[in-house]
Amino acid sequence: MDILIRPVRPTEHDALGDLTARAYLDDGLLDFGESDEYFRELRDVAKRAAAAEVLVAVEGDAVLGGVTFVPSGGPMADISRPGEIRMLAVGREARGRGAGEALVRACLDRARAAEGCTAVVLSTQRTMAAAHRIYERLGFVRTPERDWKPLPQPADITLLAYKLTL
Repeated sequence: MDILIRPVRPTEHDALGDLTARAYLDDGLLDFGESDEYFRELRDVAKRAAAAEVLVAVEGDAVLGGVTFVPSGGPMADISRPGEIRMLAVGREARGRGAGEALVRACLDRARAAEGCTAVVLSTQRTMAAAHRIYERLGFVRTPERDWKPLPQPADITLLAYKLTL
Protein backbone atom coordinates (compact mmCIF):
# COMPACT_ATOMS: atom_id res chain seq x y z
CA MET A 1 0.00 0.00 0.00
CA ASP A 2 1.22 3.52 -0.77
CA ILE A 3 1.84 6.32 1.70
CA LEU A 4 -0.54 9.24 1.16
CA ILE A 5 0.14 12.80 2.37
CA ARG A 6 -2.94 14.91 3.07
CA PRO A 7 -4.37 17.41 5.56
CA VAL A 8 -5.10 15.93 8.96
CA ARG A 9 -8.73 15.19 9.75
CA PRO A 10 -10.22 16.23 13.09
CA THR A 11 -10.82 12.55 13.86
CA GLU A 12 -7.03 12.01 13.58
CA HIS A 13 -5.96 14.81 15.92
CA ASP A 14 -5.57 12.53 18.94
CA ALA A 15 -3.71 9.82 17.04
CA LEU A 16 -1.30 12.32 15.47
CA GLY A 17 -0.80 14.14 18.76
CA ASP A 18 0.02 10.89 20.54
CA LEU A 19 2.36 9.79 17.74
CA THR A 20 4.20 13.12 17.65
CA ALA A 21 4.62 13.41 21.42
CA ARG A 22 5.68 9.75 21.69
CA ALA A 23 8.25 10.13 18.87
CA TYR A 24 9.87 13.13 20.57
CA LEU A 25 9.76 11.43 23.98
CA ASP A 26 11.12 8.08 22.80
CA ASP A 27 13.92 9.81 20.87
CA GLY A 28 15.04 11.62 24.03
CA LEU A 29 14.16 15.07 22.68
CA LEU A 30 12.17 16.25 25.72
CA ASP A 31 14.46 17.06 28.63
CA PHE A 32 11.64 16.90 31.17
CA GLY A 33 9.87 13.80 29.81
CA GLU A 34 6.09 13.79 29.86
CA SER A 35 6.12 16.80 32.20
CA ASP A 36 7.91 18.86 29.54
CA GLU A 37 5.68 21.75 28.44
CA TYR A 38 6.52 20.99 24.81
CA PHE A 39 5.07 17.49 25.25
CA ARG A 40 1.64 19.10 25.66
CA GLU A 41 2.26 21.33 22.61
CA LEU A 42 3.14 18.30 20.51
CA ARG A 43 -0.08 16.55 21.51
CA ASP A 44 -2.31 19.56 20.75
CA VAL A 45 -2.96 19.01 17.06
CA ALA A 46 -6.26 20.92 17.15
CA LYS A 47 -4.44 24.06 18.26
CA ARG A 48 -1.88 23.67 15.48
CA ALA A 49 -4.53 22.95 12.85
CA ALA A 50 -6.39 26.13 13.82
CA ALA A 51 -3.32 28.28 13.13
CA ALA A 52 -1.38 26.41 10.43
CA GLU A 53 -1.56 23.52 8.00
CA VAL A 54 -1.12 20.11 9.61
CA LEU A 55 -0.38 17.26 7.22
CA VAL A 56 -0.37 13.54 7.88
CA ALA A 57 1.27 10.58 6.23
CA VAL A 58 -1.23 7.73 6.15
CA GLU A 59 -1.30 4.20 4.86
CA GLY A 60 -4.86 2.97 4.75
CA ASP A 61 -6.35 4.07 8.06
CA ALA A 62 -2.99 4.15 9.88
CA VAL A 63 -1.39 7.51 10.72
CA LEU A 64 2.35 7.09 10.13
CA GLY A 65 3.53 10.63 10.81
CA GLY A 66 2.80 14.31 10.53
CA VAL A 67 4.17 17.80 10.14
CA THR A 68 3.01 21.37 10.66
CA PHE A 69 3.51 23.85 7.82
CA VAL A 70 3.28 27.52 8.76
CA PRO A 71 2.76 29.40 5.49
CA SER A 72 2.87 32.98 6.75
CA GLY A 73 3.83 33.59 10.35
CA GLY A 74 1.27 33.70 13.13
CA PRO A 75 1.09 31.93 16.49
CA MET A 76 2.73 28.72 15.22
CA ALA A 77 5.80 30.46 13.78
CA ASP A 78 9.09 30.17 15.64
CA ILE A 79 11.59 31.73 13.23
CA SER A 80 9.37 32.22 10.23
CA ARG A 81 9.44 34.51 7.41
CA PRO A 82 6.74 33.09 5.19
CA GLY A 83 7.27 29.35 5.16
CA GLU A 84 8.21 27.29 8.21
CA ILE A 85 8.18 23.57 8.91
CA ARG A 86 7.53 22.44 12.48
CA MET A 87 7.00 19.29 14.49
CA LEU A 88 7.95 16.71 11.87
CA ALA A 89 7.47 13.25 13.38
CA VAL A 90 7.20 9.72 12.06
CA GLY A 91 6.25 6.77 14.22
CA ARG A 92 9.11 4.40 14.95
CA GLU A 93 7.48 1.49 13.07
CA ALA A 94 7.12 3.60 9.89
CA ARG A 95 10.61 5.06 9.78
CA GLY A 96 12.84 4.37 6.80
CA ARG A 97 9.90 4.11 4.40
CA GLY A 98 9.96 7.68 3.04
CA ALA A 99 7.11 9.17 5.09
CA GLY A 100 9.28 11.92 6.62
CA GLU A 101 10.68 13.02 3.27
CA ALA A 102 7.22 12.90 1.68
CA LEU A 103 5.87 15.16 4.45
CA VAL A 104 8.69 17.68 3.94
CA ARG A 105 8.19 17.60 0.15
CA ALA A 106 4.47 18.30 0.66
CA CYS A 107 5.38 21.37 2.74
CA LEU A 108 7.72 22.55 0.00
CA ASP A 109 4.95 22.15 -2.58
CA ARG A 110 2.65 24.27 -0.42
CA ALA A 111 5.36 26.89 0.06
CA ARG A 112 5.94 27.16 -3.68
CA ALA A 113 2.21 27.70 -4.18
CA ALA A 114 1.94 30.33 -1.41
CA GLU A 115 2.03 33.92 -2.59
CA GLY A 116 5.13 35.74 -1.40
CA CYS A 117 6.84 32.67 0.00
CA THR A 118 10.45 32.73 -1.15
CA ALA A 119 12.01 30.40 1.40
CA VAL A 120 11.22 27.71 3.94
CA VAL A 121 12.90 27.60 7.33
CA LEU A 122 12.92 25.13 10.18
CA SER A 123 14.53 24.46 13.53
CA THR A 124 15.90 21.11 14.62
CA GLN A 125 17.76 19.63 17.56
CA ARG A 126 21.39 18.55 17.16
CA THR A 127 20.50 14.91 17.73
CA MET A 128 17.90 14.68 14.94
CA ALA A 129 20.38 13.18 12.47
CA ALA A 130 17.80 11.37 10.31
CA ALA A 131 15.83 14.59 9.86
CA HIS A 132 19.03 16.50 9.03
CA ARG A 133 19.73 14.01 6.24
CA ILE A 134 16.26 14.58 4.77
CA TYR A 135 16.62 18.36 4.91
CA GLU A 136 20.07 18.37 3.34
CA ARG A 137 19.04 15.89 0.63
CA LEU A 138 16.19 18.25 -0.31
CA GLY A 139 18.51 21.27 -0.54
CA PHE A 140 18.16 22.92 2.88
CA VAL A 141 21.32 24.58 4.16
CA ARG A 142 22.35 25.34 7.70
CA THR A 143 21.88 28.96 8.74
CA PRO A 144 23.77 29.16 12.05
CA GLU A 145 23.07 32.88 12.37
CA ARG A 146 19.43 31.89 12.99
CA ASP A 147 20.16 29.23 15.65
CA TRP A 148 18.26 29.95 18.85
CA LYS A 149 17.45 28.78 22.36
CA PRO A 150 13.78 28.08 23.09
CA LEU A 151 14.35 28.27 26.85
CA PRO A 152 16.79 30.19 29.00
CA GLN A 153 17.54 26.94 30.89
CA PRO A 154 18.81 24.32 30.33
CA ALA A 155 21.50 26.18 28.48
CA ASP A 156 22.46 23.18 26.32
CA ILE A 157 19.30 23.27 24.18
CA THR A 158 20.15 25.18 21.03
CA LEU A 159 17.94 24.67 18.01
CA LEU A 160 19.74 24.58 14.68
CA ALA A 161 18.20 26.54 11.83
CA TYR A 162 17.96 25.38 8.23
CA LYS A 163 16.70 27.26 5.19
CA LEU A 164 15.72 26.39 1.65
CA THR A 165 15.41 29.25 -0.82
CA LEU A 166 12.65 28.49 -3.31
